[in-house]
Amino acid sequence: DPPVRKFLTFTDDLIALADWLASLQVKVVAMEATGVYWVPLFEVLDARGFEVYLVNSRATRQTSGRKSDVLDCQWIWQLMTHGLLSGAFRPADEVCSMRSLVRQRANKV
Repeated sequence: DPPVRKFLTFTDDLIALADWLASLQVKVVAMEATGVYWVPLFEVLDARGFEVYLVNSRATRQTSGRKSDVLDCQWIWQLMTHGLLSGAFRPADEVCSMRSLVRQRANKV
């Protein structure tokens, strides 16, 4: 099994995660696109040159009973290693920025 480590979601921790992955010569990262926690991690990894696959959580479902982050990440690793995952659509950075601005404006008006 590949090594597993836990990182917090602060920027320094995400940078430490990117450093750790680079030290292991990881080139491709697959992650579930759930909630909002994936956004800063995606941006850090993308900026560091990793090939990042956002995957739909429905595509990573396993049998019931898989309930921990460690088991989830190992399962996603297995699926990605065997070519069983494809990346979800993510608009260009400019479109993401515009969407964010439109949402903020809608909340203010």
